Amino acid sequence: MAYKTGTDLVNEAKQRIREVTPREVLDMQRHNAAVIYLDVREPNEWNLGRLPNAVHIPRGNLESNIEARVGREQPVVIYCARGNRSALAADTLQQMGYANVSSMAEGFGGWIAIGGPVED
Repeated sequence: MAYKTGTDLVNEAKQRIREVTPREVLDMQRHNAAVIYLDVREPNEWNLGRLPNAVHIPRGNLESNIEARVGREQPVVIYCARGNRSALAADTLQQMGYANVSSMAEGFGGWIAIGGPVED
């Protein structure tokens, strides 16, 4: 039996989801788009800074906590540090019936690289 690596799983998820660039997310924020920005990083990462007005649910708690915090019809942009956990999270949310979900490519690192605003 051939086993998949973590990289295999991330690459497969990225084939099934929509990715947006940090610049697209910055435009969404500048236009006050009605979007939930979902941070799936660990608490220690969250504490170092985040997108303004982000919702925090660590990836390990996502499936059991998302329904109480985010409606299935709400547009959601998910991000992590580099865009891998967020891709897996977007794939999972789609399987859970969330219809308008995307993952921010390059993650928080890409956000910092374009000079996106950071909330403490």
